Amino acid sequence: MALIDKESGTTVLLRPGENKPPRTWRSWLIGRPLATADAPHQTIGKAIGLAVFASDALSSTAYATQEILFILAVAGTAAFGYAFPISVAIVVLLAIVVLSYEQTIHAYPNSASAYIVTRDNLGEFPAQTTGAALLTDYILTVAVSISSGVAQITSAYPGLYDFRVELAVVMVGLIMLINLRGVKESGITFAIPTYFFLVMIFSTVIIGFFRYLTGTLSGVVEPPELEISHVAQPVTLFLILHAFASGTTALTGVEAISDGVPAFKEPRTHNAGVTLIWMAAILGTLFLGITFLSTQIGAIPAESETVISQLVRTAYDGRGVIYLITMASTTIILIMAANTAYADFPRLSALMAADGFMPRQFTYRGSRLVFSRGIIALAVLASLLIIIFQASVTALIPLYAIGVFLSFTFSQAGMAHRWWKIGHLAPGQEVQERGSVLKYESGWIPKMIINGFGAACTFVVMLIFAFTKFIDGAWIVLLLIPLLVFGFSAIHRHYRRLASRLSLRNYPGDPRLSRHRVILLVGGVHQGTLPALRYARFLSDDITAVHVSINPEEAERIRHEWEKWGNGVRMVILESPYRLLIEPLLDYINEVDARRQPNEIITVVVPQFVPRHWWHNILHTQTAFILRINLLFRPGIVITDVPYQVE
Repeated sequence: MALIDKESGTTVLLRPGENKPPRTWRSWLIGRPLATADAPHQTIGKAIGLAVFASDALSSTAYATQEILFILAVAGTAAFGYAFPISVAIVVLLAIVVLSYEQTIHAYPNSASAYIVTRDNLGEFPAQTTGAALLTDYILTVAVSISSGVAQITSAYPGLYDFRVELAVVMVGLIMLINLRGVKESGITFAIPTYFFLVMIFSTVIIGFFRYLTGTLSGVVEPPELEISHVAQPVTLFLILHAFASGTTALTGVEAISDGVPAFKEPRTHNAGVTLIWMAAILGTLFLGITFLSTQIGAIPAESETVISQLVRTAYDGRGVIYLITMASTTIILIMAANTAYADFPRLSALMAADGFMPRQFTYRGSRLVFSRGIIALAVLASLLIIIFQASVTALIPLYAIGVFLSFTFSQAGMAHRWWKIGHLAPGQEVQERGSVLKYESGWIPKMIINGFGAACTFVVMLIFAFTKFIDGAWIVLLLIPLLVFGFSAIHRHYRRLASRLSLRNYPGDPRLSRHRVILLVGGVHQGTLPALRYARFLSDDITAVHVSINPEEAERIRHEWEKWGNGVRMVILESPYRLLIEPLLDYINEVDARRQPNEIITVVVPQFVPRHWWHNILHTQTAFILRINLLFRPGIVITDVPYQVE
C-alpha cells in the first residue's frame, strides 16, 4: 500500500510482513514466537489470575507466622500468646489495604501500578521512589520465596541443608524459563499447583481445628530447640511492634493484582477486583488459622524446621504420606510465589523505561510477548541475593516489606489526591491524564478518606518496620532506594539531553558539505583493495591512500603496485621505525582533522576481506574495529568497512 503526502509529494510504501522467525533451540526451550496480533489472546481470567498474581501473598502464610514467633522468642515461649492478637491486627491492615487497592483498580483500568498512580498524582520524584521501592521488593520476593521453599525441602530432608543455595539458584532459573514462555502459559502451568496447595493447607487447618475442638490436638512431638543465645527479655511495646513488623510480610504481594490489571481478560477491572477480594479472603483466613493453631501446639520457630512443618506433622500425627504431600505443595507454592514478581517486575521496568528512568531495552517484548529482559534481570539479581545471604529467610526478611509499604503509602496518597482533584472538577468536566481520565464523582469524599486512611496506616507500618528492623538489615534497603532513585534520575537526564540534541524542532536543515575527504587505508595492493578504491572514488574525488611502512622493501613494492593499480590516486606512506600500526594512522588522521573546515567531513575507508569461516578472523588484524573505538567520539569522522568476500 502506498501513502503519498500531498504537500511534500513524499511516497511511503507499506509492505505486509511475511517473514517468520526461524525455529531455533530457543523455540524448543520457551516456545514458538508469537505475533504481536496474538497479544489480546494472551490475557487470563480470574482463576488463573489468582495463581499468577496472588501466589506471593498466599505463600506468605507459610512463613509470616514463623517470623512473628522468631521475634517473640527472645521473651521466651510464654510470649507466643501475643502472636494471634498481632495476626488479627495484621489482617485488619490487610482489609484496609485491599479496600484501597480495589478503588485503585477501577480508577486505572489500563494499569493500576503504584508507580503510575504516584506519577500522575504526586510527581516524578515520588514516582521514582515508588518504582525503586517496588523493584527492590520484587527482587526480594523472589529471593525470600525461593529460599523459604528450599527451607521446606530441607525441613523434610535435612540432608539437603548444605545444598540449599545451589537448589535455590536452580529454582530461580527454572521459574525464569517458565515465565519466558509467556504470561498465559506460565499461569496455566502454575494454576494446578496453586490450587493443590490451597486444598492441602486448608485441609491441614480444618483438621487442626477439628482436633482442637474435640480435644485431640496434641503438642509438637520433638520440637526443635528454641534458639536463644541470651537471657529471655521482657515483653515490651518495642518487641510487639517488632513482631508486628515481621508479620506484615504477609501483605507483600497484595499490590501485584493491581499492577497486573492489563493481563486480565475484559472486563479487566472487574476480573482484577474480584481476584483481589478472593486473594484477601483466602490470605486472611489461612494466616489467622495457622497462627492460632501454631500457638496451640507449641510450635518453635527454628531454621532447622519450619513452623508449617511442625503444624502439619502434628495435625497428621507424623511424617507420613499426607505430611510429605502437604510439604511438597507448600514448597511448590513458595517457589511459585516468585512468579508474582516475575509477572510484575518486567511490567514495572517497561513502564519506567518508557518514561526514560530505566534503559529503553526493558520496553522490548521478547518472542513470547513478555518483557524478557526484565525477567532475566530479575533472575540474576535475585540469585545474587540468595548467594550473598546463603538462602536464609531470616536474614532476608529484614530487607523485605519496607519497599512494598513505601509503595503502598505513595499509591494510596496519590489516590487520595486524585479524589481531591476529581472533587474540584465541574460536573461533566473531563481531564485526560497520562494514566487515566478524571471525571467528577459525587461520592469522592468517602473514597478520599478511605485512601487517605490507608496511606496513613501503611506509612506508620513502614516507620515501625524501618525502626525495628534497622539494625537487622533494613538499613540496606533504606540506603539502596535513594541510590536507585539517583540512578533513575541520571538515566532520565541522559535521555532528555539526547532527545534535545536529536530533536528536529527549530532545526534549520542540513548544511551543504563544503568538502568530503576520503582516507583509504592500504595494507597491500590486491583484489580486496580495488573494490574499496572504487567505493572511495564514488564518495569523493578528494582521496588519499595511506600505507604504514613497517618494512621499507615492502613499502617500495606497494608503491610500485599502487602506481600501476591506483588510477592516479595519491598515496601517503607513513614510516614507522618502531613497527607501530595504529598510532601513525591516528596521528595522520588527527593532522587532517585539525585542518578540517566547517561543513567538511572525513571518511576513513578500510578494505576488509571476509574469510570463508568466521573463526579465521582471529588470524587477521582488526584494524577497522580498533580505529572505530579510537574515533567513535570524534565528530565529522566516519569509519567505513568495504568487505571483500574470499571464497
